[in-house]
Amino acid sequence: MSGARGGPAVSGGERLRRYQARFEPLVTRALLLGIFVVGLTAQFVKPVGDALEGKAALGGALLSLVGYVLYDSVRELAASLRLPPQGRVQSRDLGSFVSEAFRAREVEIRFLGYTGETLYNELYHRLEGLLDDPGPTRHVSVRVLIPDFGQQMTVPSRVGPDGAPMDDPDFRRRLELKCQEYDQTLSVLAERLTIVGRVTAECEYRFYPGIPRDKICIFNREQVLHGLYDVVARTVQRSSDPEFYDPKGYRTDLNVWVRDGNDDSKAVVDTWNKHLDDLWSLAAVPHWR
Repeated sequence: MSGARGGPAVSGGERLRRYQARFEPLVTRALLLGIFVVGLTAQFVKPVGDALEGKAALGGALLSLVGYVLYDSVRELAASLRLPPQGRVQSRDLGSFVSEAFRAREVEIRFLGYTGETLYNELYHRLEGLLDDPGPTRHVSVRVLIPDFGQQMTVPSRVGPDGAPMDDPDFRRRLELKCQEYDQTLSVLAERLTIVGRVTAECEYRFYPGIPRDKICIFNREQVLHGLYDVVARTVQRSSDPEFYDPKGYRTDLNVWVRDGNDDSKAVVDTWNKHLDDLWSLAAVPHWR
């Protein structure tokens, strides 16, 4: 059911977390400051000191003051250890986002990009780990959209005279076989998890038309990472090979948006969720499936 003005309904747990985030700092500071004041008073007001066993009062007061002063620093340090709510990260940081996503009961990961190699490596280890220790996770859904390497392409392609792109079917075929291997490996892991019974899982690759321009990762429909490949990046497979236009996903910087950010961030997350849902519904199923 939708909330007011057509927005999503707020659950009781979410409301509790909001109240906690709002009032916890104030209550904690008040308690620490109160303990300090009482302890310090005990040093100069004899009845209070006697009641609190005066010799220990000053130490407690000083300790409370230190806690009061350090409280904000500790909170900032804890915040810095979490995933950034928004900003910019590198593709090699994907592992922390995958790990965070797998703390949920329902894990939903969506990807659109080139071959998805960076994400594949992280997913493989996480799915394999679920066989021994599923933790809170009970269902995993992974959808990966890659270019249709069976079609003629300008990127990836061979670098021709004067830098002109030249379609290279053999190079495209090598990339397709790599993605086929990723798809089959993750699918087998998903089947094993489902057979064991503690976790149900599904992993699937599909084709989208066009060149690999955008790199998009969506985690549990709450976090969106988006970047642009360097489409003119070149590589040489072997010393005897020609150059190829071959985007390097691990070098791609990614902008981060989260649903619990400001209104603009929420709108971006909703837009990308819908866009990848729509692309998936139109995407072609690979011939190897």
